[in-house]
Amino acid sequence: MRRLINRIFTKASPNKQLMLQLEHILGFTPRHISYYQLALMHRSKPEEAYESNERLEFLGDAILGAVIAEYLFKKYPYKPEGYLTELRSRIVRRETMNNVALRMGLNKLVQYNQQDRGLSRSHIFGNALEALIGAVYLDQGFIRTRMFILKQMVRSYIDLDTMESTDTNYKNQLLSWAQRNSHELTFETIDEKQEGTRKLFTVGIILNGEVWAQGSGFNKKEAGQVAAQKALEKIKEV
Repeated sequence: MRRLINRIFTKASPNKQLMLQLEHILGFTPRHISYYQLALMHRSKPEEAYESNERLEFLGDAILGAVIAEYLFKKYPYKPEGYLTELRSRIVRRETMNNVALRMGLNKLVQYNQQDRGLSRSHIFGNALEALIGAVYLDQGFIRTRMFILKQMVRSYIDLDTMESTDTNYKNQLLSWAQRNSHELTFETIDEKQEGTRKLFTVGIILNGEVWAQGSGFNKKEAGQVAAQKALEKIKEV
């Protein structure tokens, strides 16, 4: 009997610890822990799960976009559609979500292949946050999910004033600079290689026929933004 109790306690302990950690992050007690376990399971850990968090990420991404759209619509009643669209894009983009996830401590809970060093530098934690939103929706419904997004994420970790005044779309900034100064500028993928379970892309900034800067990322959009940021920093030094 004692062995059976010890086995049950050992099996239950990780779930109990996860439950406490989730309560701290979510602001409430989850009902169905399995949704959250799946939300925290990256596809690089197939030996530990039959599924990954990608389907929940799809669901959470859609809910996040809708909640943020409603929030901005009510917060800025006199702003035009273009302004609201741009601000929503800045809030829900991978870079912002990854930063929020890291500040929440979600990186300590996500299950992924830690031997793949490239994964920890990617946006898997932001993706897991979106999957977590999907888990909250399935577990608690829309009202509680909306509260989680606005209270635990937006009000706690997103500075809208700074986000409004800061343009971090480096690609658009660079293209605007090139147009103003009559430069010919293009983005080209100059390398693709496998790093762990994912492809790593390198994008080059071609300025007037010469490679001006390069950036790498796990998708071409991310690599382009990194390259554009480096190009802008180089321009300031000239």
